[in-house]
Amino acid sequence: MKPMKNIIKIYFCTKCGWLARASWMAQELINTFPNDIFSLNLVPSDSGKFEIWCNDQLVFSRLEEGGFIEIKNIKKRIRDLIDPSRGLGHNDPGTE
Repeated sequence: MKPMKNIIKIYFCTKCGWLARASWMAQELINTFPNDIFSLNLVPSDSGKFEIWCNDQLVFSRLEEGGFIEIKNIKKRIRDLIDPSRGLGHNDPGTE
């Protein structure tokens, strides 16, 4: 059974200067899933790490995927974990 509220963690490399990107992504996720998030944590890291986790499931890893992907794809991945039937409006053609 899925949790009613979700915990999202964004790990970001401080040496790479990715705090602004992590903060922006956090804002986007909170605006997209305002009633579904229990907490959203920004976690300083190092070694080029930039990962997004939802309920202990890896959603995105910059190192594994060889770079950053668009925020709309991250939102789709999180949606698919927490509520697959939900549409994301203009970012998700066919589910509007």
